Amino acid sequence: MIFTVLIATIVSQTIFAEQTETQDAFFRQLESLCGARFSGQSSFPEDPGDAWRGKTLVAHFKTCKANEIRIPFDVGEDHSRTWILRRVEGGLQLQHDHRHEDGTPDEITMYGGTTTSAGSNLAQSFPADAYTAALIPEAATNEWFISFNQDGTELTYYLERHGQPRFRAVLYLTGPE
Repeated sequence: MIFTVLIATIVSQTIFAEQTETQDAFFRQLESLCGARFSGQSSFPEDPGDAWRGKTLVAHFKTCKANEIRIPFDVGEDHSRTWILRRVEGGLQLQHDHRHEDGTPDEITMYGGTTTSAGSNLAQSFPADAYTAALIPEAATNEWFISFNQDGTELTYYLERHGQPRFRAVLYLTGPE
């Protein structure tokens, strides 16, 4: 019995250490991009009537602190969105901060999720958290993915709902702010 508990504890600590290592490497990748700008367009959905279709998407790596990175995300002339990535106990958290033009919070804001797997130094996934499920019930199965290509010049932001593609954007490093 004691041996089983000891093995389970070691395995648990090893998994947590692995998660921390890859998630820390991913966070350091984000930090290294502070001051950079990525731009591109959505590649899914392909529906010409989609509100984001054909609009320039820009992610500005603006504010980088030890445990938090804020990335304003523009959709054309709409500057109401900011991705917030944080180090939290046991992983990383992604939140979507939506604001009105006067800076007040939108009714639907701060939704997102927290990592539940190790991911890699180039890619992490964020399944919807309980707050998101309560705020937006239809988004309870959302899972957001953020990934980089090997040299860090391409950023993909991808969303699934019910295990099916919902949104995908590919952005390319365009330089410093």
